[in-house]
This record gives sequence, C-alpha cells and structure tokens, in this order.
Amino acid sequence: MPVSRSINQVAVFGLGKVGELVAVLLGESGFKVVGFDATPRVESDQWSPGLEVKALDVTDSGALRDALRGVDAVVSCLPFHLNIDVAEAAHATGTHYFDLTEDVPTTNRVIELSQQDPETVLAPQCGLAPGLVGVVGASIAARFDELRSIELKVGALPQHPTGLLGYAFNWSAEGVVNEYLNDCEVVRSGRRQMVPAMTETERVLIGGIELEAALTSGGLGTMCQTYEGRVARLDYKTMRYPGHFQQMRFLFDELGLRDDRDLVGRVLVAAKPPVDDDVVYLHAAVEGLVDGRPFRENYVRGYRPIEIAGRRWRAISWTTAASVVAVVELVADGRLPSRGFIKQEDVDLDDLFATTAGARFASLGQV
Repeated sequence: MPVSRSINQVAVFGLGKVGELVAVLLGESGFKVVGFDATPRVESDQWSPGLEVKALDVTDSGALRDALRGVDAVVSCLPFHLNIDVAEAAHATGTHYFDLTEDVPTTNRVIELSQQDPETVLAPQCGLAPGLVGVVGASIAARFDELRSIELKVGALPQHPTGLLGYAFNWSAEGVVNEYLNDCEVVRSGRRQMVPAMTETERVLIGGIELEAALTSGGLGTMCQTYEGRVARLDYKTMRYPGHFQQMRFLFDELGLRDDRDLVGRVLVAAKPPVDDDVVYLHAAVEGLVDGRPFRENYVRGYRPIEIAGRRWRAISWTTAASVVAVVELVADGRLPSRGFIKQEDVDLDDLFATTAGARFASLGQV
C-alpha cells in the first residue's frame, strides 16, 4: 500500500446493508472511516464493531457541510433523491465525492458541478450498473480494433425464486421502479437515442439458468456519450427470471399504476421482501474486429453471498460496496485523476482487480 494517499479519511452517508459494508471495506483498505446515518447510534444498534457512527440529517445544509469538513472524501449510499444535496455540499467544501446512483438527473447535476473547475473528484455511478458492468464492458472494448456492439446486462435475483415475479426487493424499490419506467438511453446505428424501458426483451442463459433481459434506465451511466460514433449498438438490460417483465407491464399499464410510483414500491416490497440467498449475474459482450477478423468476447459472472469481517453479506451488498470502495482506492492511490468528473469507462478492470476491495471480483464469480 502506498505510503502517502490523497484520501485518508472518508465519510459514509447512509448505513443500510450496502452503506455499512462500504464502511467496513474502506476500513479494510486502510482508510479512517466515520459513518453518518439518520438514526443515532444506541447500545442496541448492530453496527459493525469499531465503526464510528454519528447522526446526521442530510436535509440540514449546515450540518451536512459541517460533517464534510472533517474528511477528505464522502461516499453517499443514500436514496438517489438525496444525492444532489450531498454532491453540492462536497463541491462547496472541497471534498471528494462518490455515489452509487443510477438516477440520470442526479448524474447530470454532478457533471455540471465538475465543469466548474473543482479541486476534487466527482465520481457518481460507482455501483454495479452503472459502475462495475461499465468498467468490464469498456475494458473488453479497448482490446478491439473496431467496435460493432457493446451489450451489458446485470441481474440481482433470489437464488430460489417463487411466484410469477420470481423476484425479491434486495435493492431500493424506488430505484427499481425508476429503472422500469424511465426512458433508456442507447446507441443505435452509431447515434444516441431514447427508447422505452422494459422493451427489446431477449432470452439469456447463464450456467444453465434461463433468464430474460429487457432495457432499463440508467445502467449505462455516461457510456452512450463516450461511445457515440464509435460503436453501432450499445445498450444495458436488466436480467430477471422468465415472465417477470410481462407481470410488471400488467402492473404498470393494465392496472394503471404507472403514475403512482410510491404505491407500486410499497406493494412490491410487501409482496416480495428481501432475501439473504441472492445472486448477482453480470453479463458483458462486445463484438467487433480484432486483427481484422470478426470476434465476440463474453464476460459472464455469478456472484453469491460471502463472509466479510465475520458476517455474511448478500451478493448485492458486497458487489456494490466493493465496486465503489475500489474506485475510492484508485483515486487515493493516484491510479485515477485527483480532480474532475470520473467516468466508470475510464477505470481499468485490471487496476480495479488489484485493489483490496476489487480483488474479490478477480477471484469470485465463475459460472
């Protein structure tokens, strides 16, 4: 580990199942960590041992900025609608900013802040999708002489599905509903386009498991801007068990709930609560020319729950947490720029694998 780092103290905002593990992994990677959560710490709380936790209302702008003045960086693991306030406060206080958002307006605001000549890093979209899947796709694409298509897919699923939906809400219901309903940015015939979500459904097989995949919003981050004119086709799809999207279309369209997202989220979480035996599938495929010959390269992984620091963590938790912590490490150690906006497609996959947090991706996930 380098003797000197540009980041030493990190705040983690939001200590849910992902945020708490982000704090744990940051500690394993050599950072001093303080956690902030809306719930004050009491003796009955089950935070990880040794984790300093403070109460914070992020809607209080003064308290928010005070919390950031004592750290070098912040990782926001909050619901997406709270991230803009955190990003603006980080920009104002000269604090490196990282988040997990798939929300396009949030990222657009972070890009605006990055255009104001910041002295620090602004790195949104550091989770799975956008995030790790983009790192994988871009790293594969870099080995091609000419690109034809980049197809990226992620599915966070129960290992043992039940019912017609075959799903469990281990991730934010609010985020999932947005992905299903917001239009999706893609590249078609070399140009960026917006297309409806939950369309272009296709069949996918991973390790003998049959899945279906459909377009969803936000998973590509900034990749469409980066690859427009360089690739004929680029898209991101979410993977589910067969029949899932048909049921979701019935819910949103035939029952008329498309305009009541809060109600849909509450109904779905109540019907399909979280499970501990989950699996995260990642599928990246790139087609084009290598040495003048047509070629397709596939990268397929299936990540399951693992033990970290004496506790068992869901697949969605550890894969998301390890992704963002790896990016923090790369910035701190000078492997990524120390200021400005960082795109996930600018992260080298081998560099990510070489970090303390990212090393788990290099050794796990074979299907």
